[in-house]
Order: sequence, then structure tokens, then C-alpha cells
Amino acid sequence: MLHSTTTGAPTMADTLPSIAFGFDDLRTRMNHFTARFDDFIAKGRARVLEDRNQFRINVAECQEDQRARARAIEILHLKTSQHRQTLAKESAETSEMHTAISTLTTQRDALLTTRDALRAQIAEAQRAVSARRDAQAKHRRYLDGQARYNEPELEFWERYLGLRIEGLGKEDRLRFVYEGVCEREWEREAWFELDTSEREYRVLEVRPEGAVDREAVERVVERLNESRDLGGFLKGMREVFVEAMK
Repeated sequence: MLHSTTTGAPTMADTLPSIAFGFDDLRTRMNHFTARFDDFIAKGRARVLEDRNQFRINVAECQEDQRARARAIEILHLKTSQHRQTLAKESAETSEMHTAISTLTTQRDALLTTRDALRAQIAEAQRAVSARRDAQAKHRRYLDGQARYNEPELEFWERYLGLRIEGLGKEDRLRFVYEGVCEREWEREAWFELDTSEREYRVLEVRPEGAVDREAVERVVERLNESRDLGGFLKGMREVFVEAMK
């Protein structure tokens, strides 16, 4: 009973007055002050950076203006120097013109002598050109004669090889277009242009250019120029395109 009464009695600490420090309010005010201080620092730093950047821009503009003025001065000096050189050059040219007139008079007499020799050379060149034209006309007559025999053969090769022949607006150039040379793209076309202006035929452009073996083309053309077998040539070119499309 005595123990119970002693346990329930108030202690010295219980009799002391309670003190409220307001820690939560103080923490809130401190946080608010810290936020304002950080914002003040951030704005100050941004203003300092802005002022520094503006200062750098102003310095750069001043330097650019200084360089521009220096360039303008340099250009002015250059133009002045060029003007002096032009005046000196014109004076020298005037003197040279008088000397040139005298020289040209002498050269004219020499040219008159050379003219007769050139006329003789021109006449000889004209005879050579005339002979070459006669040879070309003879070759053209040969080709025209061959064309009468080649037309039925060409019709056969057009059907047999899936081929069509197109004119290019030039008398001695034809385009041969093949169809069905690619197994994956049956409608894809391949073609080449044949130049018949000279005795030795030549294949000029080929499409598709990157895929075709030019050495193989040259071998087929070489056989054509040796045998004059147009049908075999067209068949050989198709084989080249088929191989290139694989």
C-alpha cells in the first residue's frame, strides 16, 4: 500500500513549467529564409553572368569594329598602291605600243610571205579531207548495203532476244534495249549505245553502269569488229547483261 502511494506521487520534473520553443515554426521560417537566400544568390549569379556576357559581347563588337576599320585602311592602302601601279603600267604600255607598231609593221611583211605557204598547205589539207570524205562515203554505202541484209536478221534477233532498237537523233548511234534480263525483276531493262560512225564500232554508255563488266563488253565488241556478226554481238551483249543482273 505504501509502495502504491509512492509510485503515484508527482515528481519534481512534473512540477516544472512547460516551455514551447516552436521548433516547427522556426524550421519553416528558416526554410523560407534559405529558399529566399538561394533565390537571391541564383538571381545575383545570373545577373553577374549576364553582365559578364554582355561585357564580352561589347568587347567583341569593339574588336570586330577595330578589325573592320583596319581592313578598310588596308584596302585603301591597297587601292592606292594599285592606282599608282596602274598609272605606271599605262605609261609603260604607251611606250610599248609605239614599239609594237613598229614591230607589227615588220611582222606584216613577214606574214605576207608566210601567207602563200599557208595557202599551199590549206590546199593540201583540203585534198586530204576530200579523200577522207570519199572513204567515209564508201564505207557508208557499204553499211547501207549491209542494212538491207541485216533488217530481216534484226527482226529475228528482236523477237528472239527480247530486244528493241531506239534511235537517238544521231545518224551513227543506236540504243539497244533488252528486257527480261533479270530473273528477280523480269520487267527491268538494260541497254547500251552503239557508235557506228567509224570502221571500228564502239559501245558508249551502258546501263546499269555499275553492274556491267566493261572488260566483258569490250571483248564482245572486239569479236563484232573482227567478224561483223551483228547477231552474235547482240546475243553476247545479252549474256553480259544477264550475268551482271545475277
